[in-house]
Amino acid sequence: MGKYIAKRLGISVLILLLVVFIIYVLMRCLPSSYVETMALQLSQAPGAKPYEQWVAQLNAQYGLDVGLIPGYFVQLKNMLTGNFGDSWKYTVPVVQKFSEVIWLSFAIGSIALVLELLIAIPLGVVAAIRQYSKTDYTITAAALLGISLPTFFFATVLKLIFSVKLGWFDLFGLVSRNHQQLTPWGQFLDIAHHLVLPVITLVVISIGSLMRYTRTNMLEVMSADYIRTARAKGMGEARVVMGHAFRNTLIPLVTIIGGSLPGLFAGALVTETLFAIPGIGYTAYQAMIAGDIPFSIFYLTFLAALTLLGNLLSDIAYAVVDPRVRLN
Repeated sequence: MGKYIAKRLGISVLILLLVVFIIYVLMRCLPSSYVETMALQLSQAPGAKPYEQWVAQLNAQYGLDVGLIPGYFVQLKNMLTGNFGDSWKYTVPVVQKFSEVIWLSFAIGSIALVLELLIAIPLGVVAAIRQYSKTDYTITAAALLGISLPTFFFATVLKLIFSVKLGWFDLFGLVSRNHQQLTPWGQFLDIAHHLVLPVITLVVISIGSLMRYTRTNMLEVMSADYIRTARAKGMGEARVVMGHAFRNTLIPLVTIIGGSLPGLFAGALVTETLFAIPGIGYTAYQAMIAGDIPFSIFYLTFLAALTLLGNLLSDIAYAVVDPRVRLN
């Protein structure tokens, strides 16, 4: 098991270094006007250095004044030491701005993931047990609808119905106008009220694929020889399904659940932007359209690291529940 984890960890580190290199190359392809615009803003402050010096300093800080390979190692050294620079848009250190918004996205993602698991997995199991029934067709149709719905379209429909027509929720934002006048419990309920539509959006567009995946794996397990043997011995259907079939269905589901880690911390960029929820996704989007190179580099690297970590945890969990993976 130790060799298996070490091998997977080594591969993940190599992939991350390659991804960082790709991100740096993309940054080098951006118009130099972003650096020049930032240098112009900094040079206009009282007592600031001249514009030319700021351009030279920014280029040197992010390895833009040397060749591609040397510049990559400059950027890599900055990352390894935790020096991601200051955000050009938010005028604070990148790590500080990140720490201010990440936990909101984590809370939204965690709630959405828990609801997704509680809804999708049981419905997938029911659809498999009642194959080709009306229940199965209904669940399958709902799953396909959830998979097909674009996030921006479904979120817009929710806002039109529940915000514009019914007036139950605000169109956007995290708090109401009178948020500061509320009690601590009232402020908590106010924030929770504003998160209802974003969470519904994330759950609906996510449960479809998990329902289909659960149903497919459950059907495969239900047709196995040991399931027929258990039934032939007179074992109750509930025990056959939950005690044997569902337990083995959980093995491939581990991969899907482990891969959900990036979604917890990375933030739902489209959903947060549509509802103006100031999480990491919305913050990163605003930084990107403003040409904030330091924050964009950090966010893209963060996404890459999370994705690799999610895959690594999936591989480890899969090896834990299925010893054949370790042996192979």
